[in-house]
Amino acid sequence: MKKHNVIFIILAFALALSLLAGCGKEGDSKKSSASQDNPTSNSNTNPSPSKESITIKGIADLVPHSELIEFVTPKLAEQGIIIVKLVATAADNTTNEKLVKGEIDFNFFQHEPYLKEWNEVNGYNLVNAGDIHVEPITAYSDKYSSKEDIPDNAVVAIPNDGTNEYRALRILEENGFIKLNPETATSLSASVSDIEEYLRPIEIIELDSAQIIPTKDDYDFFITNTNKALEAKITSAKLFSEGSDSPYANIIAVREEDLNNPAIVALVKALQSEDVRQYITDTYNGAVIPAKLDN
Repeated sequence: MKKHNVIFIILAFALALSLLAGCGKEGDSKKSSASQDNPTSNSNTNPSPSKESITIKGIADLVPHSELIEFVTPKLAEQGIIIVKLVATAADNTTNEKLVKGEIDFNFFQHEPYLKEWNEVNGYNLVNAGDIHVEPITAYSDKYSSKEDIPDNAVVAIPNDGTNEYRALRILEENGFIKLNPETATSLSASVSDIEEYLRPIEIIELDSAQIIPTKDDYDFFITNTNKALEAKITSAKLFSEGSDSPYANIIAVREEDLNNPAIVALVKALQSEDVRQYITDTYNGAVIPAKLDN
C-alpha cells in the first residue's frame, strides 16, 4: 500500500511540473507577442538611417564662377551634396585635363565653343552639363577713355585661343578697326591671318589670356573677358564690348558619363535658379549676365 502511495505522489509531482512549464511558455509567448505589437516598448529600437551625403570636386575661376558656387553651396548641402571646390586663379588647359583624368568631377571656367575646340584638338569628349552666365568680352584701356581717342598705330593685346580671339577680332570689326574674312562668322574661329583689311592702322598682339592683364601697361588698349577684369579689380576705362546677345555662355563641363549624375544635375539646377540669376544681375552690373536658357 505504501509503495502504491509513493508511485502516486511521484506521478502527481511530475504532472504539476509539466503544467507549470506549459504556463511559463505561454507567458513568454504572450510577452513576445506584446513586444511585437508594441515595438516602442523596446528601448533598443534602432533609428532610421540618416541620408548619406555626396561629395563632388570641381575647379572654378575666381570671379564670378567661384562666387556663384559659394552662393549655392548652402542649398546643395541641405540636399546632402557637399562641394569640395578647388579654386584656380587662372584656369588653363590643365583644368580640362584634370577633368578627363578624374581628379575632379566638374569644372566651371569656359564656354562651349572653347570646350568643343579643346575636345577636337585633344581627342576627348567632355560635355556641357548646363549654361550658367555670359561674360561679354570687352576692350579696356589705361591710356584712353573712348575708342575715338585711340590713335593710329595703336597696339592692342587680344587672347590667342581660337574662340576668344575670334570674339576679340569680331568686336574690333564691329567698331571699325578691321574687316574679317566672312567665313569666320560660320566657323566662329579666327586669327590675325583672317583679317582681310585694316580699316584703321593698329598692331595686334596675340597673348595667352592669363598674360593680358598683368602686361596691360605695355599696350594702348587690350581685350579680355570681363571675369578676368573683375578678378583683377582693374579700373581701366571700358571702351567697347560684345552685345548682350553673345552666344558664349560659361558652362559646367563634365565627363560624358557624369552628365546625369544626380549631384551634377542638382548643381546645374541650383546655378540656373532664379535666385542665382537675380544675384548675377544685382552683383555684377552688366559685366556678367545670366545665360539665356531654353525652356
